[in-house]
Amino acid sequence: MANNIVLAQKFQPLLDEVYKRESLTSIFDVTAARMNFVGADTVQVFKSDMDGLADYGRNSGFKSGSVTGAWETFKLSQDRGVSFMVDRMDNEETLGMAFGTLAGEFIRTKVVPELDAYRFSKLAGATGITKATAADIAADTDVAAMIDAALAEMGDNEVPREGLVCFMSEKTYSAFKGNITRYLANENGVNREINSYNGIPIVRVPKNRFNTGITLNDGESKFGYEIPKTTSFPINFMLIHPSAVTQVTKHALPRIFDPDTNQKADAWQFDYRVYHDIFTFEKKANGIYLSAAATANA
Repeated sequence: MANNIVLAQKFQPLLDEVYKRESLTSIFDVTAARMNFVGADTVQVFKSDMDGLADYGRNSGFKSGSVTGAWETFKLSQDRGVSFMVDRMDNEETLGMAFGTLAGEFIRTKVVPELDAYRFSKLAGATGITKATAADIAADTDVAAMIDAALAEMGDNEVPREGLVCFMSEKTYSAFKGNITRYLANENGVNREINSYNGIPIVRVPKNRFNTGITLNDGESKFGYEIPKTTSFPINFMLIHPSAVTQVTKHALPRIFDPDTNQKADAWQFDYRVYHDIFTFEKKANGIYLSAAATANA
């Protein structure tokens, strides 16, 4: 058959599950109820606004305000994909195991890091976000004081505390943990992990996903993505409120071709494609706070 829809539908939930479990930024994905795909790479997201208070008149009563709601259209700029093959010698049962393992590892080690890296770099360069003075983190850096300053500024900008997430590099987390005394003893030993700060969840981000800029390779000579050595700076931490961003991810239904249909090789062929992007709302950009290093990656 030209495209095995049954197998594709079997593996689609696997891809989605691995993505949601492994991606650090999947928590910002727009829910299906708030979006509407118009074609493969265009999405409409529901956005609402309303008037504020007005003077109440003893004789005239209330002023009439208005509530507006509309679908805002976004064009997804990232259309990425790749094709894999599994030799005919594998039977269908083994094929399921082979592709299941392949797909899971591919999403975990290749797709998720790229999506996270792209999103953080795009947010770091977004217009209107709040940026701290660039600073390199050392072992004795008072990271807690830096976060306190960030929270104070965001509070002045009326960014809600509830829902805030603090993404933090491993280097920053090490300094942060080292300057906060916290010991929790149990029968298994001592736990010094810090999962939240003043009620704000802390999400640790590997350095290859946490930079102010990345380069997406086109697959001609290289696949995946790279971190520019002189123009990209490591991110120390980012505070992000979900209301400041719109993030859309669409895993296209895999295309699966049997060996008799595959014109390239005597093998099963699996094509994977993902459309995605992240956008900031101009009026809510101060819901993103960036602290980046002063020294470039080189």
